[in-house]
Amino acid sequence: MTRFRKQNGGTAGTVVFVGAGPGDPGMLTARATAALAEAHTVLVDPDVPPAIAEAVRADRAELELTPATGEPAEVAKAAVAAAKSGGTVVRLVAGDPFTSDDVVKEVLTVGRTSVGFDVVPGVASSTAVPAFAGVALGGTSLSADLRGGEADLATLATAAKALDAPLVLQGNAEDLPDAAARLVEGGLSGSTPVVVTTGGSGTGQKSVVAKLAAVAEKNAGLDAVTGPVVATVGSAVDKRARLSWWESRPLFGWRVLVPRTKDQAGEMSDRLRAYGAVPVEVPTIAVEPPRSPAQMDRAIKGLVTGRYGWIVFTSVNAVKAVREKFTELGLDARAFAGVKVACVGESTADAVRAFGIVPELLPTGQQSSEGLLADFPEYDDVLDPINRVLLPRADIATETLAAGLQERGWEIDDVTAYRTVRAAPPPAPVREAIKGGGFDAVCFTSSSTVRNLVGIAGKPHAKTVVAVIGPQTAATAQEFGLRVDVQPETAAVGPLVDALAEHALSLREAEGGEER
Repeated sequence: MTRFRKQNGGTAGTVVFVGAGPGDPGMLTARATAALAEAHTVLVDPDVPPAIAEAVRADRAELELTPATGEPAEVAKAAVAAAKSGGTVVRLVAGDPFTSDDVVKEVLTVGRTSVGFDVVPGVASSTAVPAFAGVALGGTSLSADLRGGEADLATLATAAKALDAPLVLQGNAEDLPDAAARLVEGGLSGSTPVVVTTGGSGTGQKSVVAKLAAVAEKNAGLDAVTGPVVATVGSAVDKRARLSWWESRPLFGWRVLVPRTKDQAGEMSDRLRAYGAVPVEVPTIAVEPPRSPAQMDRAIKGLVTGRYGWIVFTSVNAVKAVREKFTELGLDARAFAGVKVACVGESTADAVRAFGIVPELLPTGQQSSEGLLADFPEYDDVLDPINRVLLPRADIATETLAAGLQERGWEIDDVTAYRTVRAAPPPAPVREAIKGGGFDAVCFTSSSTVRNLVGIAGKPHAKTVVAVIGPQTAATAQEFGLRVDVQPETAAVGPLVDALAEHALSLREAEGGEER
């Protein structure tokens, strides 16, 4: 990041004007992300979508986001004052900085001071939102912002008609009827198609297609549309049905409940968003260390001294607990020399590989304790010099695996690596949505998430699609009277979400192609 020097030799900070793009955090550029990572102050434009602000807070919880309100000169003054203490001040604006007249005024104001500035262009909403709505603008398009000034819509209508070019309007929903009327007065036909998009580029995006005259006459079905919108006007809208790629995703618009531990929800939520879903994370369990560290300390010492022939990992949390104990004791993956490693499934194996270890054994069939037992070798006193297996697990783990290994002749050290405790109940609106059918689907990744969700929030409504990661979770869900709709062949987060998306597609096909 560029640094500027005051004339007296002291270090001045920098004001970086960063374009946040249309609203999807994934549309932030690499330079924008780098600037935010370096900032000590972020002045956020009111038009920046909440998802962007939430993403910034998720990455840097200690960073305070300050609303940027007032006239351009006042905002610029606040940015300069913050920058004079040194470091980077980010002025975060919606879309692209130089497409806003007010932001350009801010840049000019900062430029008249001793504080330097930088500009990080963003993806302009006037091009990105139509693309997310399935409208190809082509090489020539016109745009106008209905906020902060009087747009010359009559002239734009004449130009759009002459060029046969689409026209993109940004503004608030209440601005559209008057704007549509002025476009018709300027020469555009009342039958010109319009698509009005709210929440553009996010999983809450909604698009309404109408005719220009209907928008002007306030009977275009836009009564429920509020807040900032992007309206695309022109014949390009007619191809939307064939070009729609975002709103046609399998889970688009689905509200999916993600009952997991807080630090494990990210992977599932990201994958759900990629399918167009709106994930709602509800922590149901918290993972805590054992009440006494002595048992784990002895187990790790046994690994180092050659006490075990095998270590069996049944969860990512177990791998994490062992890894944290290694770090605490100053050990690394070399302590596993001579010990064979078995994992109950691919997600657990990935966590082991990230530790620098290649597992010797994974189930060839069902990824579960039963599947692992089916492939686990029996103890052979000739081939196996050490007959003891370390099994680091949760305090509430079932006895199936330990008993099965003992039947195969192995001695088992069943060690509590971590404890699972029930989380606090979610807010009342979430509990009501769970029981009242406010979620399209729920994804369970363990038996404990089933038990704890029912315990803290109640049973999901009968119309909610229930997706489970594997057979044990399915059995627990059925014990609580839940209908299991989706279960992947591979017990891992990715296949679980993929299977839910396939199920959604099958429902859509069964309904004759209608979106759910």
